[in-house]
Amino acid sequence: MIRRILKSPQAMVGLALIAITLLAAVFAPWIVPNNPDVVSLTQKFKAPSTVHPLGTDQLGRCEFSRLVYGARYSLGMALPILVILGVIGLTLGCACAGIGGVFDRVVTIISDIFIAFPALTVVAAIIGAWGNGIENIVLSIVISTWAWFTRMVRAYAVMEMGKEYILGARIAGAGTVRIIFRHVLPNIMPQYLIYASTGVASAILTVSGFSFLGLGLPAGSPEWGAMLSEARASLYSHPELLLYPGLCILATAAGYNLFGEALRDILHGGSTR
Repeated sequence: MIRRILKSPQAMVGLALIAITLLAAVFAPWIVPNNPDVVSLTQKFKAPSTVHPLGTDQLGRCEFSRLVYGARYSLGMALPILVILGVIGLTLGCACAGIGGVFDRVVTIISDIFIAFPALTVVAAIIGAWGNGIENIVLSIVISTWAWFTRMVRAYAVMEMGKEYILGARIAGAGTVRIIFRHVLPNIMPQYLIYASTGVASAILTVSGFSFLGLGLPAGSPEWGAMLSEARASLYSHPELLLYPGLCILATAAGYNLFGEALRDILHGGSTR
């Protein structure tokens, strides 16, 4: 598996983009040349220099420093969202496949109801009621998207539960819990990892999109979507202020999508041989 990933150009490009973003997020305090929150109106719209590698924004803040810290905000919300969604999806999805019956039908109906509501509506309602903040954003996105993860896991788990080796395990005396942990989860985990990898990209795009619409972090936060929103006023005079955070969002999302698709091709290709 690892050798096939290393031989895949698509997977390596994706991993490189992911690594760059993660390193920027982890080592941001040691990378940035300036405090990303310091406002200096006398320094606004400065050209790139050794002090400000990408210039300054409309409030004189270092654009490069804000972009680097933006990785912390985007990944700091996207990864916890994915972990929570994974716990909910794997737990409910496998429980539906293992228990079945009324429990499965109830969870499926509730999932369909949540899927029917646009994510923007749910997030806007929660943010409007509880206010901006990282915790509220993470919670609102989890509430609006948990049903998708649950349905995906359930579909793979039900398919796995219908295979002959599961019947053999039951005949041998294995209980439902043992079957799920020893057989179902290990076999659906590769498919889940593929979905999770592309899910990180979706979460980053979702967080940035809501921040752009004013439903994200408080104003002035060095987050890529919020930076895009603030730079709209300077679209014609300083379009680079929109270009920089847009490229960061694109590169980060592309990295996870490229790696997820390469991993899918590797796994599916290996399963057919």
